[in-house]
Amino acid sequence: MSSSYRRPNWMFALSTGFIAVQLGLFVACATSRAAEPANLPKATIDGTGPGWVELYEPDFHVVNGEPTTWKFADGLIQCTGQPVGVMRTQKQYKNFELVAEWRHLQSGGNSGVFVWASPEALKDLPNGKLPPGGIEVQVLDHGYTELYEKRTGKKAEFFSTNGDVFPVGKSKMTPFEPTSPNGQRSFPRKKLSRGVNEWNHYYVRGINGEIRLWVNGEEVSGGRDCVPAEGYLCLESEGAPVEFKNVRIRELP
Repeated sequence: MSSSYRRPNWMFALSTGFIAVQLGLFVACATSRAAEPANLPKATIDGTGPGWVELYEPDFHVVNGEPTTWKFADGLIQCTGQPVGVMRTQKQYKNFELVAEWRHLQSGGNSGVFVWASPEALKDLPNGKLPPGGIEVQVLDHGYTELYEKRTGKKAEFFSTNGDVFPVGKSKMTPFEPTSPNGQRSFPRKKLSRGVNEWNHYYVRGINGEIRLWVNGEEVSGGRDCVPAEGYLCLESEGAPVEFKNVRIRELP
Protein backbone atom coordinates (compact mmCIF):
# COMPACT_ATOMS: atom_id res chain seq x y z
CA MET A 1 0.00 0.00 0.00
CA SER A 2 1.30 3.45 -0.87
CA SER A 3 2.57 5.55 2.04
CA SER A 4 0.59 8.46 0.67
CA TYR A 5 -2.69 6.65 1.26
CA ARG A 6 -4.97 8.42 3.71
CA ARG A 7 -8.09 6.92 5.22
CA PRO A 8 -11.30 8.71 4.41
CA ASN A 9 -12.78 10.76 7.24
CA TRP A 10 -15.68 8.33 7.65
CA MET A 11 -13.24 5.45 8.28
CA PHE A 12 -11.43 7.48 10.92
CA ALA A 13 -14.69 8.35 12.62
CA LEU A 14 -15.80 4.74 12.53
CA SER A 15 -12.57 3.41 14.05
CA THR A 16 -12.55 6.14 16.69
CA GLY A 17 -16.15 5.34 17.59
CA PHE A 18 -15.37 1.63 17.75
CA ILE A 19 -12.51 2.25 20.19
CA ALA A 20 -14.75 4.45 22.32
CA VAL A 21 -17.44 1.78 22.42
CA GLN A 22 -14.88 -0.86 23.36
CA LEU A 23 -13.52 1.32 26.16
CA GLY A 24 -17.06 1.99 27.34
CA LEU A 25 -17.84 -1.71 27.41
CA PHE A 26 -14.62 -2.44 29.28
CA VAL A 27 -15.42 0.16 31.94
CA ALA A 28 -19.02 -1.06 32.22
CA CYS A 29 -17.92 -4.68 32.57
CA ALA A 30 -15.28 -3.78 35.13
CA THR A 31 -17.83 -1.78 37.13
CA SER A 32 -20.32 -4.64 36.93
CA ARG A 33 -17.76 -7.17 38.11
CA ALA A 34 -16.68 -4.91 40.94
CA ALA A 35 -20.31 -4.61 42.07
CA GLU A 36 -20.84 -8.37 42.23
CA PRO A 37 -20.43 -10.04 45.64
CA ALA A 38 -16.97 -11.54 46.02
CA ASN A 39 -16.57 -15.30 46.30
CA LEU A 40 -20.13 -16.06 45.21
CA PRO A 41 -19.82 -17.21 41.59
CA LYS A 42 -23.08 -18.27 39.98
CA ALA A 43 -23.46 -21.51 38.03
CA THR A 44 -26.63 -22.72 36.44
CA ILE A 45 -25.57 -26.16 35.26
CA ASP A 46 -28.15 -28.72 34.18
CA GLY A 47 -25.82 -31.65 33.65
CA THR A 48 -26.22 -31.91 29.90
CA GLY A 49 -23.52 -31.82 27.28
CA PRO A 50 -20.33 -33.78 26.54
CA GLY A 51 -19.26 -36.15 29.27
CA TRP A 52 -22.38 -35.91 31.41
CA VAL A 53 -24.29 -39.10 32.25
CA GLU A 54 -27.49 -39.63 34.20
CA LEU A 55 -27.41 -41.78 37.31
CA TYR A 56 -30.50 -43.92 37.68
CA GLU A 57 -31.46 -47.36 38.96
CA PRO A 58 -28.70 -49.45 37.25
CA ASP A 59 -26.07 -47.02 38.55
CA PHE A 60 -26.84 -47.52 42.25
CA HIS A 61 -26.43 -50.24 44.85
CA VAL A 62 -28.43 -50.23 48.10
CA VAL A 63 -25.94 -50.57 50.96
CA ASN A 64 -28.41 -50.95 53.83
CA GLY A 65 -32.16 -50.60 54.09
CA GLU A 66 -35.29 -52.44 53.07
CA PRO A 67 -36.56 -53.31 49.58
CA THR A 68 -39.13 -50.52 49.95
CA THR A 69 -36.69 -47.81 51.09
CA TRP A 70 -35.75 -46.73 47.56
CA LYS A 71 -37.96 -46.65 44.47
CA PHE A 72 -37.30 -45.53 40.91
CA ALA A 73 -40.40 -44.32 39.07
CA ASP A 74 -41.29 -41.66 36.48
CA GLY A 75 -37.76 -40.30 36.45
CA LEU A 76 -37.73 -39.83 40.23
CA ILE A 77 -35.58 -41.46 42.90
CA GLN A 78 -37.96 -41.79 45.83
CA CYS A 79 -36.89 -42.54 49.39
CA THR A 80 -39.16 -43.32 52.34
CA GLY A 81 -36.47 -42.33 54.83
CA GLN A 82 -36.89 -45.64 56.67
CA PRO A 83 -34.66 -47.16 57.85
CA VAL A 84 -31.70 -44.81 58.06
CA GLY A 85 -29.02 -45.81 55.56
CA VAL A 86 -27.53 -45.06 52.15
CA MET A 87 -27.56 -46.08 48.53
CA ARG A 88 -24.18 -45.77 46.78
CA THR A 89 -23.03 -45.49 43.19
CA GLN A 90 -21.79 -48.62 41.47
CA LYS A 91 -18.39 -47.03 40.84
CA GLN A 92 -16.03 -44.79 42.75
CA TYR A 93 -15.13 -41.25 41.72
CA LYS A 94 -12.22 -38.92 42.32
CA ASN A 95 -12.66 -35.71 40.32
CA PHE A 96 -16.19 -34.97 39.19
CA GLU A 97 -19.10 -32.60 38.75
CA LEU A 98 -22.51 -33.63 40.07
CA VAL A 99 -25.94 -32.08 39.68
CA ALA A 100 -29.04 -33.21 41.53
CA GLU A 101 -32.46 -31.81 42.26
CA TRP A 102 -34.18 -32.71 45.53
CA ARG A 103 -37.22 -31.92 47.60
CA HIS A 104 -38.45 -32.94 51.02
CA LEU A 105 -42.02 -34.17 51.30
CA GLN A 106 -42.27 -33.61 55.04
CA SER A 107 -41.44 -30.58 57.16
CA GLY A 108 -38.20 -31.13 59.02
CA GLY A 109 -36.96 -33.75 56.56
CA ASN A 110 -33.31 -34.80 56.70
CA SER A 111 -31.12 -36.29 53.97
CA GLY A 112 -27.80 -35.74 52.28
CA VAL A 113 -25.33 -36.60 49.55
CA PHE A 114 -22.17 -38.38 50.68
CA VAL A 115 -19.04 -37.69 48.65
CA TRP A 116 -15.89 -39.82 48.64
CA ALA A 117 -17.21 -42.51 50.97
CA SER A 118 -14.59 -45.26 51.15
CA PRO A 119 -15.34 -48.97 50.68
CA GLU A 120 -14.33 -49.49 54.32
CA ALA A 121 -16.94 -46.97 55.51
CA LEU A 122 -19.68 -48.88 53.68
CA LYS A 123 -18.60 -52.44 54.44
CA ASP A 124 -21.14 -54.45 56.48
CA LEU A 125 -23.06 -51.29 57.35
CA PRO A 126 -26.15 -52.34 59.34
CA ASN A 127 -29.64 -50.92 58.96
CA GLY A 128 -30.15 -47.71 60.87
CA LYS A 129 -26.54 -46.55 60.43
CA LEU A 130 -24.87 -43.99 58.17
CA PRO A 131 -21.33 -44.40 56.84
CA PRO A 132 -18.63 -43.52 59.40
CA GLY A 133 -16.70 -41.72 56.69
CA GLY A 134 -17.07 -39.41 53.71
CA ILE A 135 -17.89 -35.76 53.12
CA GLU A 136 -21.56 -34.95 53.59
CA VAL A 137 -23.35 -32.34 51.53
CA GLN A 138 -26.37 -31.63 53.72
CA VAL A 139 -29.92 -31.88 52.35
CA LEU A 140 -32.08 -30.47 55.14
CA ASP A 141 -35.54 -28.93 55.28
CA HIS A 142 -35.97 -25.63 57.13
CA GLY A 143 -38.50 -27.20 59.51
CA TYR A 144 -35.71 -29.29 61.03
CA THR A 145 -34.55 -26.33 63.11
CA GLU A 146 -37.86 -26.10 64.96
CA LEU A 147 -38.02 -29.86 65.48
CA TYR A 148 -34.48 -29.95 66.85
CA GLU A 149 -35.05 -27.11 69.28
CA LYS A 150 -38.32 -28.60 70.56
CA ARG A 151 -36.74 -32.04 70.98
CA THR A 152 -33.52 -30.95 72.67
CA GLY A 153 -34.39 -27.63 74.27
CA LYS A 154 -31.18 -26.26 72.73
CA LYS A 155 -30.60 -23.51 70.20
CA ALA A 156 -29.90 -24.79 66.68
CA GLU A 157 -26.42 -23.36 66.24
CA PHE A 158 -24.16 -26.18 65.02
CA PHE A 159 -26.02 -26.71 61.71
CA SER A 160 -27.90 -24.76 59.07
CA THR A 161 -30.59 -25.74 56.56
CA ASN A 162 -29.07 -24.12 53.49
CA GLY A 163 -26.27 -26.47 52.44
CA ASP A 164 -23.69 -27.36 55.08
CA VAL A 165 -20.63 -29.33 53.95
CA PHE A 166 -18.68 -31.32 56.55
CA PRO A 167 -16.54 -34.42 57.13
CA VAL A 168 -18.11 -37.48 58.72
CA GLY A 169 -16.47 -39.92 61.11
CA LYS A 170 -12.81 -40.50 60.35
CA SER A 171 -12.81 -38.32 57.23
CA LYS A 172 -11.09 -34.94 57.27
CA MET A 173 -11.73 -31.57 55.63
CA THR A 174 -10.66 -27.98 56.14
CA PRO A 175 -13.98 -26.11 55.82
CA PHE A 176 -14.38 -22.85 53.93
CA GLU A 177 -15.61 -19.92 55.98
CA PRO A 178 -18.01 -19.16 57.48
CA THR A 179 -17.88 -22.18 59.73
CA SER A 180 -20.02 -23.67 62.45
CA PRO A 181 -19.17 -22.63 66.04
CA ASN A 182 -17.00 -25.72 66.49
CA GLY A 183 -15.20 -25.09 63.19
CA GLN A 184 -16.08 -28.48 61.70
CA ARG A 185 -18.72 -27.48 59.16
CA SER A 186 -18.65 -25.08 56.26
CA PHE A 187 -21.77 -22.96 56.69
CA PRO A 188 -23.46 -21.47 53.59
CA ARG A 189 -22.61 -17.85 52.88
CA LYS A 190 -26.11 -17.27 51.60
CA LYS A 191 -29.52 -18.73 52.46
CA LEU A 192 -30.88 -20.10 49.20
CA SER A 193 -32.64 -23.41 49.96
CA ARG A 194 -36.37 -23.63 49.29
CA GLY A 195 -38.88 -25.16 51.68
CA VAL A 196 -40.80 -28.41 51.91
CA ASN A 197 -42.32 -29.75 48.63
CA GLU A 198 -40.21 -27.31 46.57
CA TRP A 199 -37.42 -28.47 44.28
CA ASN A 200 -33.85 -27.40 44.99
CA HIS A 201 -30.88 -27.62 42.64
CA TYR A 202 -27.43 -28.69 43.85
CA TYR A 203 -24.25 -28.49 41.81
CA VAL A 204 -21.30 -30.18 43.52
CA ARG A 205 -17.74 -30.08 42.22
CA GLY A 206 -14.97 -32.22 43.66
CA ILE A 207 -11.40 -31.79 42.41
CA ASN A 208 -8.21 -33.05 44.05
CA GLY A 209 -9.64 -33.12 47.55
CA GLU A 210 -11.54 -29.85 47.28
CA ILE A 211 -15.34 -29.86 47.40
CA ARG A 212 -17.64 -26.95 46.50
CA LEU A 213 -21.43 -26.64 46.62
CA TRP A 214 -23.74 -24.39 44.62
CA VAL A 215 -27.36 -24.11 45.87
CA ASN A 216 -29.92 -22.98 43.33
CA GLY A 217 -27.26 -21.37 41.17
CA GLU A 218 -24.85 -19.78 43.65
CA GLU A 219 -21.78 -21.14 45.40
CA VAL A 220 -22.32 -21.21 49.15
CA SER A 221 -20.00 -23.66 50.94
CA GLY A 222 -17.24 -26.25 50.68
CA GLY A 223 -13.83 -27.29 51.90
CA ARG A 224 -10.34 -28.41 50.95
CA ASP A 225 -7.79 -31.02 52.02
CA CYS A 226 -10.43 -33.75 52.08
CA VAL A 227 -9.26 -37.21 53.18
CA PRO A 228 -10.10 -39.48 51.52
CA ALA A 229 -10.51 -37.70 48.19
CA GLU A 230 -11.83 -40.65 46.23
CA GLY A 231 -14.71 -43.03 46.80
CA TYR A 232 -18.40 -43.66 46.32
CA LEU A 233 -21.18 -41.10 46.08
CA CYS A 234 -24.19 -41.92 48.25
CA LEU A 235 -27.78 -40.74 48.59
CA GLU A 236 -28.97 -40.74 52.16
CA SER A 237 -32.11 -42.09 53.82
CA GLU A 238 -32.48 -40.34 57.17
CA GLY A 239 -35.95 -40.62 58.64
CA ALA A 240 -38.28 -38.73 56.29
CA PRO A 241 -39.49 -39.03 52.69
CA VAL A 242 -37.37 -37.25 50.10
CA GLU A 243 -37.18 -37.28 46.31
CA PHE A 244 -34.29 -36.77 43.89
CA LYS A 245 -34.33 -36.24 40.14
CA ASN A 246 -31.98 -35.36 37.30
CA VAL A 247 -28.99 -36.81 39.13
CA ARG A 248 -26.14 -36.42 36.64
CA ILE A 249 -22.38 -36.69 36.85
CA ARG A 250 -19.35 -35.86 34.74
CA GLU A 251 -15.93 -37.27 35.56
CA LEU A 252 -13.00 -34.87 35.38
CA PRO A 253 -9.29 -35.55 34.84
